[in-house]
Amino acid sequence: MLTRNQKENLVRDLTDKLQKMKAAVFADYTGLSVVKMTELRKRLKSEDAEMKVVKKTLVGLALKNAKIENTEIKKLPGQLALIFGYRDEISPAKLLYNFGKKDEHLKIIGGILGGNFLTSAKMVELAKLPTLEELLTKAVGSIAAPLSGMLNVLQGNLRGLVYILAQIKR
Repeated sequence: MLTRNQKENLVRDLTDKLQKMKAAVFADYTGLSVVKMTELRKRLKSEDAEMKVVKKTLVGLALKNAKIENTEIKKLPGQLALIFGYRDEISPAKLLYNFGKKDEHLKIIGGILGGNFLTSAKMVELAKLPTLEELLTKAVGSIAAPLSGMLNVLQGNLRGLVYILAQIKR
């Protein structure tokens, strides 16, 4: 049982994290084993994200303090884990979605993006989008493809010229 002072510090800490994060995901972890929870925390840390398990009333207070649209947090099902993503908007949702495919005990139940609350369906849609790194890789590939094609055409002309000169020499 937390004291009032500890709860106030926790709400202050959550408020600070909510103001720094790029996206947050609410997950129901009911039935998730300690081993799986530890594995999830390690994966989140590698993606520059972190997870806090907090009572819904404290999360509601932190959302209010951070001036984030607050739908009824208490109405969300199950035990609440709050995942903060600091690097980009998609990676925490994507990681939770993929982890949830392997373990049915972890379910995305909502999230926050751009100061607005999103439903679980919207968060799953977000999780299915490619990450920023994947998009940049595709963009570089799209830019490089015409250049490499042009290089092949120019090399073909040079090869033809060398072939003709070799024939003339004979």
